Amino acid sequence: MIRKPKKIRKKRGTRTVGYGRVSGHLNSGQKGGVGKAGRHKHLWIKTIIENPRYFGKHGFKRPQKLVYSPKTINVGELDEMLPNLVKRGLATFDGKTYQVDWEKLDYDKLLGAGKVTKNIVITNLSAYSAKAKEKIEAANGKIVEETE
Repeated sequence: MIRKPKKIRKKRGTRTVGYGRVSGHLNSGQKGGVGKAGRHKHLWIKTIIENPRYFGKHGFKRPQKLVYSPKTINVGELDEMLPNLVKRGLATFDGKTYQVDWEKLDYDKLLGAGKVTKNIVITNLSAYSAKAKEKIEAANGKIVEETE
C-alpha cells in the first residue's frame, strides 16, 4: 500500500529542517530557558512534580546559645613576653621582680602550661588556674587577686 512519505524525509539535509533560523529549534529559548529559569512561571508544573518544596521557607532553626570563651594565656608565654611588656609600658622591672598589672593586659584568664623562670608579681588577677598559681609561687612570684 502506498503511503505519503513523511515530511521530515523532505527536510533532511537542509540547514534548518523547516524551523526557520538556525536558532529557531535548538537554542535555549526553545527549551524554556537555561538552568532553573522559569521555575515560578512557565515550568511551574515540572517544578511541582520534581520538587514541591522548591519555593518557600520550611521549618525553623533553633537559636544557638552564645558561648563565652575567655581569652587565655599560659604562664610560659607570659614569662617569655615580660621583657617586651616592659618595653611597651605594660609591666615594670625593678632589677629582680617583674610587676604586671593584669587589667592592662588584654587577657581574661591565666593558665598553667609552660615554665616560669622569672619572679613575677601579678596584681588585679581574678581568673587563673591552680597550676598557674603553683608555678608562679615556685619561682618566688606572687598573685595578688583583684581588690574590690
